[in-house]
Amino acid sequence: MSNQLAQETSPYLQQHADNPVDWHAWNAESLQLARDQNKPILLSIGYSACHWCHVMAHESFENEEVAALMNRHFINIKVDREERPDLDQIYQSAHQMLTRRSGGWPLTLFLLPDGTPFFGGTYFPRQARHGLPAFPALLQRVAEVYAANQNELAAQGLHLLAALADTVPKANNIEVILDDTPLALAVSQHKDNFDRANGGFGSAPKFLHPAELDLLLRRSQTIHDTDAANFVHFTLQQMAAGGLYDQLGGGFCRYSVDERWDIPHFEKMLYDNGLLLALYSDAWQHGGNPMFARVAAQTADWVMREMQSAHGGYFSSLDADSEHEEGKFYVWQREKVRQLLSEEEYALFAP
Repeated sequence: MSNQLAQETSPYLQQHADNPVDWHAWNAESLQLARDQNKPILLSIGYSACHWCHVMAHESFENEEVAALMNRHFINIKVDREERPDLDQIYQSAHQMLTRRSGGWPLTLFLLPDGTPFFGGTYFPRQARHGLPAFPALLQRVAEVYAANQNELAAQGLHLLAALADTVPKANNIEVILDDTPLALAVSQHKDNFDRANGGFGSAPKFLHPAELDLLLRRSQTIHDTDAANFVHFTLQQMAAGGLYDQLGGGFCRYSVDERWDIPHFEKMLYDNGLLLALYSDAWQHGGNPMFARVAAQTADWVMREMQSAHGGYFSSLDADSEHEEGKFYVWQREKVRQLLSEEEYALFAP
């Protein structure tokens, strides 16, 4: 039996229309229902191509026992971040303030009936592992805390709302002096986070950060910063030579599981590849590396071939999963490769 998401147009919400969870869309009626029943809201934000959203759905949202707990204690609301980026931005910021950790998807937040969050996280497994609590036990505990501490949670919520309000820029009459100090500071901070051994920033999991690389490349041209330019070119080479880049089909995956760009998380995002297409083109013009021209052309071909809709628009992302397995479409079994190659070719491929 379908829940209320069956009436929605979002592909992500429709993926959950047949869950045993009594899902609601984000609207005035759902929020009023939480107030009328004095129930906390379980808010789950994701998108249709999100691998860990699929994992949590299969483990918990499709499970009758977990769904019964959710339905008993909460008003359950699903949000598609691609349909409501405004809600995603607000609640990602709230999550970071509550947990002192960066967010992601699925975003799992528990809200007071007025929509103010009081606890949250991202992916929770059905059974405890990797330092994460079991989702059923967490549901029970959150329901108990809410029942016993509503006044305290409301007071905490006021502090959180005030902190969120402080993040909104306010108009004032102070004269602003425009100079390059913020740019210089940004470049300095990015340099502090360079991975000079592998390229990119920080450690695993390693994301693409095309906007930051573009800033460094442009800044290097303005002030002749050869260190920044060399780092950008080195990073682009490492990214394009590794498993993060689809060497057969073109296009970059969302992030690398390891710090050397070898093992991808197979999801592909339109916004990443659009920014990288421009970045590789600019880097080719800047340094003349033919590898960058090839990657730009292949990425453009992939976008036009795989991401363009028959109706003229473009799809926002390509799912990591096929046949309910992450990356199955992209990976090769060693025996299959052996069958396709000659002995000499296979010796070169897999020494």
